[in-house]
Amino acid sequence: MTKSYILSIDQGTSGTKALLFDQDGILEVKATVALPSYYPKAGFVEQDPTEIYQNVLDAVKACLEEFEHKNPGEEAEILSCGISNQRETFVIWNKTGKPLYPAVVWQCKRSIGVCNRFSAEGLEKEINNRTGLKIDPYFSGTKLIWLNENVEPVKNAIASGEAFFGTVDTWLLFKLTQGKKFLTDFTNASRTLFFNIYDLKWDSFLLEKFGLEKVNLPEVRHSSGEFGTSGFEGLFAEPLPITGMIGDSHAAAFGEGCFTPGTAKATLGTGSSILWNTGNKPVKSEKGMVTTICWSTPGRIDYALEGVIVSCGATIEWLKNQLDLFAESEQTESMASSIPDNEGVYLIPAFSGLAAPHWQMEWKASIHGITFKTDQNHFVRAALESIAYQIKDVIVAMEAESNIKLRSLKTDGGITANQFLMQFLTDLLNTKVVNIGIADVSGLGAALIAGLGTGLWKDIDSLPQFKENLQEFNPSAEVNLIQQFYKGWQKVIAGNILAAKSR
Repeated sequence: MTKSYILSIDQGTSGTKALLFDQDGILEVKATVALPSYYPKAGFVEQDPTEIYQNVLDAVKACLEEFEHKNPGEEAEILSCGISNQRETFVIWNKTGKPLYPAVVWQCKRSIGVCNRFSAEGLEKEINNRTGLKIDPYFSGTKLIWLNENVEPVKNAIASGEAFFGTVDTWLLFKLTQGKKFLTDFTNASRTLFFNIYDLKWDSFLLEKFGLEKVNLPEVRHSSGEFGTSGFEGLFAEPLPITGMIGDSHAAAFGEGCFTPGTAKATLGTGSSILWNTGNKPVKSEKGMVTTICWSTPGRIDYALEGVIVSCGATIEWLKNQLDLFAESEQTESMASSIPDNEGVYLIPAFSGLAAPHWQMEWKASIHGITFKTDQNHFVRAALESIAYQIKDVIVAMEAESNIKLRSLKTDGGITANQFLMQFLTDLLNTKVVNIGIADVSGLGAALIAGLGTGLWKDIDSLPQFKENLQEFNPSAEVNLIQQFYKGWQKVIAGNILAAKSR
């Protein structure tokens, strides 16, 4: 029996994965190519738009070569392509397709001053009521405003109506279709600070308020559908349809099966996104969450509450690269387990500020409770615990917001391989934590969305089910002890908030 395949491109902050899934949702082959980021100033994070595009082509080429090696002659059975992408990162280019500036990455904090200005002007509520988001550098909009105010070529292009804005999905589609398609989907549009999630349109009031009304913005579509075709610079003999585009965290929610209200997932990557499906109506947050679009298919849009965590895997990478505490991240599990408890050591991973539900974006990272007994194992354990504590903070706020008790949390991302962290998180939440056993769940979600778009699966009910590699973690006898650790975390957070207010 001949199989059908979907090509999935998962373009992330640290690199691109190209994956091929079959009609049963089984991963056939995967290729990964690393992507560098650049840090021209403290708080600035950039990438090269041309490198992003080439990174995707290199990953797809490597994936196809592996596929051809395993399945000679079956290229024609690749039906379509889906794209998931790092969300708030954006590119600004001119009418010839030339980037006017490096891609500004979601981690970049250059627009803190812009955010403070808008907050002082009382725009927070207006922006939240229209976009569901907060005034924060995390989202694309304030960083584009910064470029418009500080970079002359960008300012001139915007003033003349020749500036084209797009998140990474739009940029890739524009390049892959040789400039013929200028599109995005609802999930990516909802992360820009420009999109009204209630009217489902670019918000003309905000764009004028921001001085960006002359920026060219992409047409917004459902995540699943026709976005164009591409030969991927000659990698395919015939143009391949692109039938899905979706932000990576939203793709993960779709891949995890967050199809009904109250289902939630936590992606543990460089940062973390916790998405809580709220159904077909947006729920406004008063507790530090943002309201966003979870995913969409023709005729259906599901909304979500989201808790954004800036630093998860990035904290572990910092310990590895900057402090040289271990050679491989896998070592952190045994290092954390080598000490019986945290002995009062807490790491607040505010390397780029602290996001949901606290939103203290001007904070710096700090370590608390160090004694002469503290060693590298304490640092590693404190770093892993900080990931769980941040997730707990978000879940507590979401439960209060939605009036729904968390029954189980679905998790994905590379850090979920760390058994210490997963059991600690389970005990901290005192709730079952589930890992579906698929490492590339954002890529899977993009493939499922694209498969719906090309008709491989007729509807959500006909999507593949993933039960074979489920890994479930249940609360242990350590629950009460770990709740005490959490109280220590809360005290440190409260102390930092108090100190910030007194400055």
